Amino acid sequence: MRFIVRAKIPTEAGNKMVKNPKFIQNLEEYINKVKSEANYFFEADGNRVLVFVVNMDSVDMIPSIAEPLFQEMGANVEFHPVMSLDDLKKAIQHMNNQ
Repeated sequence: MRFIVRAKIPTEAGNKMVKNPKFIQNLEEYINKVKSEANYFFEADGNRVLVFVVNMDSVDMIPSIAEPLFQEMGANVEFHPVMSLDDLKKAIQHMNNQ
């Protein structure tokens, strides 16, 4: 199942994070480890926000995705299941066939 993982990083933790000379290298390693389909970086409510689109076969993958964000970036982490347009079409068709 596809999820959007949203990591909101408070200012103090974010400042420390981006000053680390290995920040980009560590970020790329994380992206490769979780096999993120897409990555976005922006500001929200005055905080740095990182968004990753990941596919999870089972919920037991949540800790391996979330813990690096909690422990290494001091992030507040959210998981949101999402659908593609094709998924939405299937859902609507299924609803109409009931």
